[in-house]
Amino acid sequence: MGQKAKKVTVFGFSEAKPEDQDYQDAYQTAKLLAQEGFVIVDGGGPGIMRAASEGAKAGGGKAIGVTFDPKGMTNFEGRDPNNPADEVIVAGNYVERTLKLLEMGDAYIIFNGGTGTISEFGMAWGLARLYFGHHKPLILFGSWWHQIMEVFAQNMHLRPEELQVYRIVTTPAEAVEEVKKLINQHD
Repeated sequence: MGQKAKKVTVFGFSEAKPEDQDYQDAYQTAKLLAQEGFVIVDGGGPGIMRAASEGAKAGGGKAIGVTFDPKGMTNFEGRDPNNPADEVIVAGNYVERTLKLLEMGDAYIIFNGGTGTISEFGMAWGLARLYFGHHKPLILFGSWWHQIMEVFAQNMHLRPEELQVYRIVTTPAEAVEEVKKLINQHD
């Protein structure tokens, strides 16, 4: 790992509940990553973000939440007081928050989510293409991603490398193995 712990940013649905499979998968993935020495970064909110922070703590690791004050926004969850992040970074606005989440992560894991998650996925995918060959690992969690990516490939003007910059995983253990393998390739 070197001197500085590597960070994995977790993205996903803010309304996921503890009984949901996505929540449990995010928790378990973060726990396993923390046990491997990774720091977990998330949006500091509820749902998948809270699951990631809880998992990091359960794995004996550290969680960093990146949030902002959603003045004037009717549909932003904001900071979840039940998200046990060790450190909270407050960005100036939603776009700055997304950029900070992307900047901080040495790898990304994207769980199911809504338009916020789609936005984060789009930025992460675009950056991976732009930095192709030394891009940050992009892990898409869930078998349903195959269908999404196939539809993109069939209907969008994609370059070949855009279909090579991500990995699709379906279990927490597989997510951790991909992160470890891909981060080591990029060191």
